Amino acid sequence: MKILLINKFLYPKGGAEASTLVTGALLSRKGHEVHYWGMQHPSNPEYPYKDYFVSQVDYNKASGILTKLKAASNILYSFEAKKNIESFIKEIKPDIAHLNSLYHQISPSILHVLKKHTIPTVMTIRDYKLVCPSYLMLADGKPCERCKGGRYYNCFFNKCTKNSYAKSFLNVVEMYLHHKILHIYDSIDVYISPSMFLKNKLEEMGFTHEIEYLPNFVDLGEYSPRYNWQQRSIVYFGRLSPEKGLSTLLEAVKDLNVKLKIIGDGPIRQELEKKAVVERINNVIFVGYKSGQELKKEIQDAMATVTPSQCYENNPRSVIESFALGKPVIGARIGGIPELAKDGETGYTFKSGNVDDLRSKINLLIGSPDKVINMGKTARKLVEQHNNPEAHYQRLTQIYKMAAEKSMK
Repeated sequence: MKILLINKFLYPKGGAEASTLVTGALLSRKGHEVHYWGMQHPSNPEYPYKDYFVSQVDYNKASGILTKLKAASNILYSFEAKKNIESFIKEIKPDIAHLNSLYHQISPSILHVLKKHTIPTVMTIRDYKLVCPSYLMLADGKPCERCKGGRYYNCFFNKCTKNSYAKSFLNVVEMYLHHKILHIYDSIDVYISPSMFLKNKLEEMGFTHEIEYLPNFVDLGEYSPRYNWQQRSIVYFGRLSPEKGLSTLLEAVKDLNVKLKIIGDGPIRQELEKKAVVERINNVIFVGYKSGQELKKEIQDAMATVTPSQCYENNPRSVIESFALGKPVIGARIGGIPELAKDGETGYTFKSGNVDDLRSKINLLIGSPDKVINMGKTARKLVEQHNNPEAHYQRLTQIYKMAAEKSMK
């Protein structure tokens, strides 16, 4: 089968990109012909059809009236993306298209082309953009559901997009254009959600299309579990951004008899480092960005990892990867995290944003070394049963078949 995988970023920028790339690798191992399409970027691997990709764009660096108008136009409906994918499809003639994140840098204009060529289309939902103009369902740093039922205008009045009326207005126009005027997402044959929380929340918010459940997976052969630890430490790894709850985490570990390693980078790194100095949180180490075996070793050496999010997480790869390495997770009770982190079984949960609750769960964990080992073993078994490549592949190909049948009706 010729499978076209589409994502705006095609390098391991974050969870959505990592999931897209490991899915492509899995499908290739199973004998399928996999092609990628997205945005040109210097961090991309060498793709054979990169000339068909859309031009690189960084909306954070757009300056000048004409540049900003062109950027806004691309967000609403990219004619470049539409033209380029038309040429690409004629070149490779895919049997199915599997979309992931395409908003803004690509835009859903490509859906008209896929429909025109009667290509079965599947989309894995990675965030809340289908119901929320600003992706995260957050306002003032807290979960927000004001746009429920298509009331997207609330995004403008609350300046949900980067605290800007102009950017929020553009995202509101985008939502009304795509969902209320063009109904462009109706052309997707099957939607996939990696978590039951995301599926249920989208339905609660008014999304009417049928959604199939398929959690993320990891290649277990690349993750060697280590149930003991080299350091009395816990690890956070991922993006350093406001919605990740890192300020809460820093306050929770202050003066505890445990080392906290923060691995990653992002827009609030300097702010967090300053907070640690000013508030004399001396047991935190900012490691910076790590990946591959270096990252895995940091996790293997620790007692557990922490996912302190204050947003509706989907099916976080950080939790699944921790489990695969034999480590329990202390996770916030928000979004899809509690589907994975089970109290006393695969880790502990705490009330999102609650410093005292998080502190008590960290103390509970570091005070029960035998329990930590047992939870790590249970966590590894969970991913072996539910997040293994073979089960994922079998379910994914079933969904592809569903999409093919639906596209013929």
